Amino acid sequence: MYKLEDIKTIHLEVTQNCQASCPMCDRNCNGEGINPHINLDELTYEDCVKIFPKKFIQQLDTMYMCGNLGDPIIAKDTLEIFEYFRWANPNIWLSMNTNAGARDEIWWAQLAKTFGRMGAVIFSVDGLADTNHLYRQGVSWKAVERSMDAFIESGGRARWDFLVFEHNQHQVEEAKALSEQKGFEKFVAKKTGRFISSQSVKKEQHQAVNRKGKETTLLKKPEERYQNKAIGKYDTLIEKYGSMDAYHDKAVINCKVKKENSLYITAEGLAMPCCWTAGRMYKWWHKDPKIEQIWDFIPNKSALDARNGLDKVFATGIFDSIQDSWSKPSCSQGKLKVCAMKCGAEFDPFAEQFK
Repeated sequence: MYKLEDIKTIHLEVTQNCQASCPMCDRNCNGEGINPHINLDELTYEDCVKIFPKKFIQQLDTMYMCGNLGDPIIAKDTLEIFEYFRWANPNIWLSMNTNAGARDEIWWAQLAKTFGRMGAVIFSVDGLADTNHLYRQGVSWKAVERSMDAFIESGGRARWDFLVFEHNQHQVEEAKALSEQKGFEKFVAKKTGRFISSQSVKKEQHQAVNRKGKETTLLKKPEERYQNKAIGKYDTLIEKYGSMDAYHDKAVINCKVKKENSLYITAEGLAMPCCWTAGRMYKWWHKDPKIEQIWDFIPNKSALDARNGLDKVFATGIFDSIQDSWSKPSCSQGKLKVCAMKCGAEFDPFAEQFK
């Protein structure tokens, strides 16, 4: 797939901790309890110094914190880790995706200083004072606005990503106007792919629950102009191939991270190609998460621990074995299904979110 010296981008999941309980996030059981298969792991500053020596950082173009399960602003050492990357490579692009519902003004001002003009924060805020919490359950609007203002007023570059649902679609233009007023460089009305399930099943709505198990918002698709265009392609693929499973068997893989020379590091410290392959490891609805196909490529999890050296992880051959699977005749015969789901040439809900 690629060699260690080819890597130009690091996608870092610094923590599995988060103050929110978003109902379509695998950290939560639909917004209720914490995923029973995770240990709320978090990388420390010392971990990152081990994983990413200065010489390695100097070959990078980009490091961004996002991940599958946590929010970077909750991690204890996030700021220090960004400062370390900036020290090691003054020209690296730094960025972070966040719900923005934590940290004080001093922290956000320091982050802006560390990023300078070579970095940006993507604020994932899905509504205004009366609606953001309907999906971003547990996130305070007052804290969100405080974070936005502190970062931007300190010179930080910012983008607002707004997931559009039926319950907030009437606020898209108002939120865009607010973003311009606050000094955001960009506003994205994001056409969520969340109505295609992790099993590649199309759904019309999703019932959220809170941490006590009580039903909260019934999440529904927005009007057509804000819908993910991949949803419309879903039925066409069923007609063409007979089923989504049959499509996955035939799909040509256009691997995003291979094109970008990107590597993903989990909050456990594991090196994986991407958040999607890592994201299949701990699906909360499985009694035994190891029934997922990705575990066929991970015979020894400790061998993927990047704290022992990224060179050792590459020596395991996991990246090449994943790429080699793409030529198998079907997923049941070894083709890694998550690659077909996320990077299949004919169906890409992720990319369609931004169009």
